Amino acid sequence: MKGTRAAPAAVAGAFTAAQLALVGTGMGLGWDETVYVSQVSPHAPAAFFSAPRARGVSFLVAPVTSWSSSTELLRIYLALLAGAGLYLALRCWRGLLPVPVLALAGGLFGSLWVTLFYGPQAMPNYWVAVGALAAVGCFLRAQGDRGDRGAAWGLAAGGALMALMRPTDAVWAALPLCAALVCVRRWRQPRLLGALALGLAAGAAEWIVEAYVRYGGLGARLAEGSRIQGGLGWHLAVGDQLRSLGGRTLCRPCTSAMPDVAVTAWWFALPVLALAGLVVAVRAGRASGTLLALACAASAAFPYLFLIGYAAPRFLLPAYALLAIPVADALARVVTVSKGYRRTPAVVLVAAGLAVHLAVQTTVLEHTVHHSSAARRDYARAAADLHRLGVRPPCLLTGHQAIQIAFSAGCASAHTRGHNANTTAGRITREARSMPVAALEPSGDRPPSYARTWRPDRLGRLGVYEGYRAYLAPVRAAESHRS
Repeated sequence: MKGTRAAPAAVAGAFTAAQLALVGTGMGLGWDETVYVSQVSPHAPAAFFSAPRARGVSFLVAPVTSWSSSTELLRIYLALLAGAGLYLALRCWRGLLPVPVLALAGGLFGSLWVTLFYGPQAMPNYWVAVGALAAVGCFLRAQGDRGDRGAAWGLAAGGALMALMRPTDAVWAALPLCAALVCVRRWRQPRLLGALALGLAAGAAEWIVEAYVRYGGLGARLAEGSRIQGGLGWHLAVGDQLRSLGGRTLCRPCTSAMPDVAVTAWWFALPVLALAGLVVAVRAGRASGTLLALACAASAAFPYLFLIGYAAPRFLLPAYALLAIPVADALARVVTVSKGYRRTPAVVLVAAGLAVHLAVQTTVLEHTVHHSSAARRDYARAAADLHRLGVRPPCLLTGHQAIQIAFSAGCASAHTRGHNANTTAGRITREARSMPVAALEPSGDRPPSYARTWRPDRLGRLGVYEGYRAYLAPVRAAESHRS
């Protein structure tokens, strides 16, 4: 019995171990990670922080990045936190479902390549998923026992975690909970509505204050965030999400071919198995809890399937975490309901399906890690090349991939165009009088107008580009030759 109760902890431990073994600790920081980490790292000036972002990830990594520049240490720290977060979220469902079902749900969610890939990364989506899973579980526990104050506080904590990481995602994920508290008579509990509202408000407080300080109001920040994301509105992004399942961490624009059917099959099976889990829950007399989990999953996924014009697989992590509950319920039922001679084929069928699923997820994960690690090594080499050219702190980089390369080089980054525009050509020219400045462009592209008289130097391959050029401001270029 004790072994059964420990199953979710074992799953969480295996999830942490899988992150460290399959993703590893040597992968450099990605573009978004660099933005979040740079806000609290003394290694380089903070990168431009755009309107849609929230500072929850920066707070999460600060205990490590505020004093260490070791990416390996950061990966270990985040992998351990991710495992602990999954365990705590599953514990919020104790008493609502059999422990083996919870353990299976944790295993299903934790075995997805996208969960394993982003667990040890400084990104918000996994933590929104953990917060959503915990919030729904605590909500149901509080409804079952109105004297359970711990569940009410857990609901508030889940809401706060989601809002701290991504306030807009938190609102979408919490909408069904709010609707249930207002519209379902037997679920109307002012204290729970207050707890959820308090958690969401506490998590989003810094983001809201910053909206008024930097953008002139909440509406202005939301409008700027919509502009950066390409204009939120009706966009059918289901196909884009399918294309991203093959290992594309960002599908923008999403024009590649669809992955092999073996890669996408689980995505089509997911809603079918979730509905089967609902049928199981109805027959077991606990339909309301499963319906609520499905509603929160659908609400969390809706904006990323229908309101945004691009895709990234991490966007749907909250939906995957919540759907794992009814899917695990359905699979467990297939095994336990079968008796006699039917039991063995049922067990073999489920085990074979899970084995194929794990093989596919591991293959996609290996490909994604290899590709991402290679690209991020290129950025570190480019930073070393710039150091050899005399571009050393204090310094400024602008142009393509400047954010990642600048952080590796210890430089500030700035852009005059695009989603991260935060300066002007005139300001960059003035900065060049007091520090080394370089404009980065792929070979074959023309440099920006203010850098056309600057000295070009060739860098190595960067990401999808075979060659890069760094255009160095003339005064500092001359100084680099003298050194």
